[in-house]
Amino acid sequence: MAATLPATQSAAAAVDPQRLTVDLAASEGPVMLGANGALYGLSDDGVPSDAALEPLKITSISQKPEGGAQHPNGDALTVSRSFFRNGGGEINVMMQDIYAKWPYEDLGIDDYLPKVDKITKEVSADPNSDRFVYIPFNEPDQIWYKLDVSDQAQYEKNRDRFFKDWKTVYQRIRAIDPDARIAGPNEAAYHNRLLKDFLAFAKRENVLPQVMTWHELGSGSLRDFQAHYDDYRALERAAGIAPLKINIDEYANRRDLSVPGQLVQWVSMFERNKVYANQAYWDAAGNMDGNVVRSNIPNGGWWFFRWYAGLTGNTVKVTPPQANTIDTLQGLASLDTARRQAQVLLGGSAGDSDVVVRNVSRSVFGRTVTATVAEAAWSGYEGQHATPRVLARTKVKVAADGTVTVPLRGLHKMSAYRIVLTPGGTGTPTAPSVPWSASYEAEAAAITGGQVYTQGTVSNANGYAASGTKDVGSLNQASSKVDFTVTVPENGTYDLAILYGNQSGAPATQKLSLDGGTPVTVTYPSTENWTYRAKKDVTVELSAGTHVLSLAKGAAEVTLDRVDLTRNTGAPTARYEATLADISGRPSYDYTSSAGLGTGALVLRRGDKAVFDVYAPRDGYYTVVPRASAAVTLALHGEKVAAAPERPLRLYLVAGNNRVAVTGGHAAVRSLDVSGDGSTAGTLSYEAASATLAGGAKLVESAHASGGSYIGSLGNSPDSTAEFTVDAPRSGRYVLVVHYAHNDRRDNGHSYNTDIMSRTADITVGASAPRTVTFKNTWSADDYWTVGVPVDLEKGANRVTFGNPGAWAPDIDRIELGRVLGRS
Repeated sequence: MAATLPATQSAAAAVDPQRLTVDLAASEGPVMLGANGALYGLSDDGVPSDAALEPLKITSISQKPEGGAQHPNGDALTVSRSFFRNGGGEINVMMQDIYAKWPYEDLGIDDYLPKVDKITKEVSADPNSDRFVYIPFNEPDQIWYKLDVSDQAQYEKNRDRFFKDWKTVYQRIRAIDPDARIAGPNEAAYHNRLLKDFLAFAKRENVLPQVMTWHELGSGSLRDFQAHYDDYRALERAAGIAPLKINIDEYANRRDLSVPGQLVQWVSMFERNKVYANQAYWDAAGNMDGNVVRSNIPNGGWWFFRWYAGLTGNTVKVTPPQANTIDTLQGLASLDTARRQAQVLLGGSAGDSDVVVRNVSRSVFGRTVTATVAEAAWSGYEGQHATPRVLARTKVKVAADGTVTVPLRGLHKMSAYRIVLTPGGTGTPTAPSVPWSASYEAEAAAITGGQVYTQGTVSNANGYAASGTKDVGSLNQASSKVDFTVTVPENGTYDLAILYGNQSGAPATQKLSLDGGTPVTVTYPSTENWTYRAKKDVTVELSAGTHVLSLAKGAAEVTLDRVDLTRNTGAPTARYEATLADISGRPSYDYTSSAGLGTGALVLRRGDKAVFDVYAPRDGYYTVVPRASAAVTLALHGEKVAAAPERPLRLYLVAGNNRVAVTGGHAAVRSLDVSGDGSTAGTLSYEAASATLAGGAKLVESAHASGGSYIGSLGNSPDSTAEFTVDAPRSGRYVLVVHYAHNDRRDNGHSYNTDIMSRTADITVGASAPRTVTFKNTWSADDYWTVGVPVDLEKGANRVTFGNPGAWAPDIDRIELGRVLGRS
């Protein structure tokens, strides 16, 4: 009989659980991480932030050529600096995005060739030119060449035109850059007819691409991709062509992006076949296609890709309940014998599942394993997601046949789950404390003056995702409200998370009331549109029993998708296990004991480093405790902090992800424990009105600004500046947090891309050189976001100056500064 874990959520249903089987003895080859790419995933240097980008270990992205008119940002050479700085692999240059419109203006090959020359010269002159791939044509089946016509004679005519142009452009690129890697044909979908002809032509004319590309965009690809891949490899063999690298350089649709349970289905099939793949660009550039909130904040999709990036060793065979079937339970898994870890990522289906792990080697794991289960939930495209909650951590015996079965109960369809198996060692792991939680769909509530809409289904895959595929909109009447009937188990404080949309162009409000009592105002920041879901967190006091929570129209309109109630158990806490951290050097893994909370220890020696991704719900101070056997050094925001074993430190974290590096001479590190809610005690704060303005910068009154005004008309001239005088209590490294807003965008007439633009500001501290910082669009001029910038201050008065000599800087509401190492 296989060893089992207790159910991790609700009691098992009457129907038999689905079974997903992992065979640790059936290796598929090294983990490639090919499916973590994105089209226009980066928009500017700093959008997304380094801390959001580096942990994902991106292998490829697709961007436009420098100065391309298709979009206002996302230029390949510009974003390459941050991409390569953060360990990125290669950049696909979408050469036809030099044009302004979609479909591209068909001005003829003679118009295109000078543009090809310019792009190739610029890319080939870059110091990292070997890390770029040229994509000369994008979706030729739909643009100039119309290759998807059913009439064979017309197809052959169009095909021959394309082949002629392909050869011309290919040779033009190679004439300028002899070592160029070229990708194509890059159709909008898989077409056997064209690929068969293309391979024969390209081989005969010696213009074969180095990378084979096509797109998989519809829900049907979850069913059909395996057949497409197998057919393509058969075409190669028949043509006598050695296997080419494949990049599915656009995949998935709106309903998939940001949704962990959807993404795992796509990623598992691409990783299994060892192909590269980039998520499609349906909305705004710079958020890794829906997985980064603002510039630095993780959502559920980000955490799924962070898990994916954490797979090491070899992937192994996974057998799902239904292979190649749309919207079903799928997964991928890895085995790293050196680290003595197996990981399984799964999702895509609701209900119950048994994950059966076979061939669990006793020589690697011993007679027992610790199985740790965590969940990355859907939090919306713009909804923050805290560190994934551990649902279960249990030590079990490996059965005589080498099998371990992990039962998962009450899975959520939109969530992804991670199972980590490590050697059990001695002792008993402490079961995690999982607070009570329940979800309530808006469409199932009592609705007054609103309408239920269906979103993001298989038949409408380009619709935005919605919990349960429905939401409630048109809440635009004075009487509009949604009444949720909720039942809670005990008296206390509850966290209420509201999944919403706000396209009003400014902060919107609703009136929240409990059982008809006095309402309080809930304010919702702007979102891209009514269905581009974000998450608003508030707290409510509830007594045990049933209540009616009402959300009624306030200022402007808000759409509602779902609300989640979770028992508040105090200040947020998270434990980051050292055995799952990113490492450099050659640390060893010690699983001697699994007692307490954790999966073992990472033994750091001189030259070794472990990097933890630490989430903060807001900018401020948190308590950080390294659980280690000896003193270690923490590095954060460019500051190094000595830490004694188990000694609490008060460290300043920025909202979203923070990369904390740990080094030690010889220390066994079990975890990095972080608690708190972002205290601002001890920080320095300066409102816009305290700045000295020059050169046309002015103070503008605003009800939405924290001090009643913001600094506007800043920049666009060397003389236009705002100078704050900051009084530092002591010298050292601080984090300067800028509260800002702007809503620059350019309308290119795209039906599915929102061409938002970033602004920059040069920040000068004292006599130091200016530093250019990028500020992403905030969706409205009245919504203030934050960007944290490490700076060095001297004790006493310091001048902090903002400007931009060549363009407008963002509007500035206020600034805050916190020393990285705060006083306890």
